[in-house]
Amino acid sequence: MTDGLRASIVIPAYNEGDDIVPGLDRIFEAVHLDSEVLVVVDSPSDTTVPVVERYAERHPNLKVLVNDYGRGPAYAIRYGIDHATSETVVVTMADGCDDPRQIDDLVRLVERGVVVAAASRYMPGGQQVGGPRFKSFLSRTAGITLELFTNAGTRDATNSFKAYNAEFVRQVGINSKDGFEIGLELTAKARRLRLPVAEIPTIWLDRAFGQSNFKLAKWLPKYFRWYRFAFGRKLTVDELHELAAKSAPTP
Repeated sequence: MTDGLRASIVIPAYNEGDDIVPGLDRIFEAVHLDSEVLVVVDSPSDTTVPVVERYAERHPNLKVLVNDYGRGPAYAIRYGIDHATSETVVVTMADGCDDPRQIDDLVRLVERGVVVAAASRYMPGGQQVGGPRFKSFLSRTAGITLELFTNAGTRDATNSFKAYNAEFVRQVGINSKDGFEIGLELTAKARRLRLPVAEIPTIWLDRAFGQSNFKLAKWLPKYFRWYRFAFGRKLTVDELHELAAKSAPTP
């Protein structure tokens, strides 16, 4: 950790334009720990860039990063985590659906020793308001069954709104290349290593502006890969890397 920062908040964004402003407003109002905010885009021409640059004139701890790993949210999140300054990284979405009031508590959980701290829609006190019903059904079913059958540590493994111990992420690596399945991947890897995962309740509100970039049909098989990965005996780090590589889909 450098410069006393307690958290690096990573926000993948794709052509959000002015729609990103309400979410940034809520983050800067709600987060009280010393943090940097990293908005990650795929291209310098993304409509999010000029909006964030103007916003950063009032908030010097806000930066926009141009991801050069590859297009899509998985690469943007990986790029943001790799370029984070703090040893605790929080991933949240640009659409304003997540409640940033949980960020400080998620960070404190990681500082207390968990490697993944999840904001959970499906535990007591949590809620999902709006959004596609079938997508919600699949997400809820996956999260609750993973907790029931594997003791995953959270009933909302698919939610992207999580905080991570950066050293844990560096240790296990990120294999995801598409979609938002990184949250499920890292939860599954923590489970196979038998490392601590914890959750706190959150209320998720469907976005009131713009369009979602979530592609259910394309990304569902990739989520299922990490769902299956969570089941099984305790692994060493070397075994985990070997198994994750073997389970990768054939190009």
